[in-house]
Amino acid sequence: MSIGIVACGALATHISEIVSDNGLDVVIYPLPPLLHNRPEKIAGEVDALLHEIKEKHSSCAVAYADCGTYGALDTVIAAHGVKRLGGNHCYDIFAGAKRIEELMASDAGTYFLTDFLVKSFHRSVIVELGLHKRPELRDDYFKNYSRVIWLAQQPTDELKSLALAAAQEIDLPLEVEYVGYGQLSEQVKALLSN
Repeated sequence: MSIGIVACGALATHISEIVSDNGLDVVIYPLPPLLHNRPEKIAGEVDALLHEIKEKHSSCAVAYADCGTYGALDTVIAAHGVKRLGGNHCYDIFAGAKRIEELMASDAGTYFLTDFLVKSFHRSVIVELGLHKRPELRDDYFKNYSRVIWLAQQPTDELKSLALAAAQEIDLPLEVEYVGYGQLSEQVKALLSN
């Protein structure tokens, strides 16, 4: 039987590519990426989906880091006896926790983007914060940030333009760090091992 993975919608496409490249028998169940704007709901949504799919698969796993649940997701993971991705957030997975710590130590006012956030910035950030209706609030929301770092997984000219536009939209300078998939591939394979 296949393995069921409850996945963050922001990672689902990357995970699908990893699964396909490795010929793995996996069914991915993505949850809406906008849950990151309400992290207190992530654990409950993961729990409900695990209950729904666990009888359909030989085993299940969760492709989320903690993602701001402050341990609530780990309570769900323990209750279901499954594994999840490591780290506090996907930035740790892509760039490595040590590198994220270094970047934050050098400038605590760092706003991170991933490829997913670059593609969805307007919807995920601007619309969700209501800045499309109240653009004058931008400086209040972002006054404590001093730079944007795009942790680029698969940079293209189009994504570079979108990343620059996102940074300009919140009036911050853009820096780019090419990280590729970082630890995601290894972590997904570890999730699928017994």
